[in-house]
Amino acid sequence: MALNVSDSYRPRIGLTTYYQQAAWGVWQADAAVLPGTYVQAVVAAGGTPVLLPPVGTDPTVVELLDGLIIAGGSDVDPEQYGAEPHELTRSQPARDSHDITLTRAALATGLPLFSICRGAQILNVALGGSLIQHIPDVNPQATQYQPAPGVFGDVGFTTKPGSISEDLLGPSASAPCYHHQAMDRIADGLCVTAAAQDGTIQALETTTDGWVLGVQFHPEQNPDDLRLFTGFIEAARNYRKERTENTVDVHQHV
Repeated sequence: MALNVSDSYRPRIGLTTYYQQAAWGVWQADAAVLPGTYVQAVVAAGGTPVLLPPVGTDPTVVELLDGLIIAGGSDVDPEQYGAEPHELTRSQPARDSHDITLTRAALATGLPLFSICRGAQILNVALGGSLIQHIPDVNPQATQYQPAPGVFGDVGFTTKPGSISEDLLGPSASAPCYHHQAMDRIADGLCVTAAAQDGTIQALETTTDGWVLGVQFHPEQNPDDLRLFTGFIEAARNYRKERTENTVDVHQHV
């Protein structure tokens, strides 16, 4: 049955999660967890969150979604881009496989894709790019991106004219950040659409049609600025509208 897609329709947004030790009540065990700021941002922007833990990965789940968020987290396993691990690299290979699989599925179907921090790095790696495993190794003065354990930094950046980043944020903006890795070789099919003054890449988008945005920063940590989430939810709503209209058109011609 086709969904009735109106301006009040709340797009179904998949969000990838961690799967690790967590505690609730008197219990402590493995659990699928995600910082609540992601869920709150999706709801505040008009979406319905659907959590996708890295267990039983099924790429066809993208057919049930209107948009996908690849959330932040631990470092991407360097094996994914043919490098030896840095002494400070901390990865979760099972989550890498999950996130890369869903990223590729979203790209293949044209599903709106919003990749945040680690998610942006996953986007680059999934398409053949690579990463700098520890920013201070190449830029010793760049300590503002991860000032202390559990403390977000703040990054200012400029955006590329005509990009999604520029359309939603204007020519320049700032956002919370927390990362010690960064983009190195940019994959074919992607382009840089925002960068900090020191050259650290802050946003990637596809060079083809479709709504795909990877940001190195953490927009979900600033609930007073939901411009990226609002733009993403609008793209997800339009994606559902187009799919519904195409389905109706096909049925009318059968």
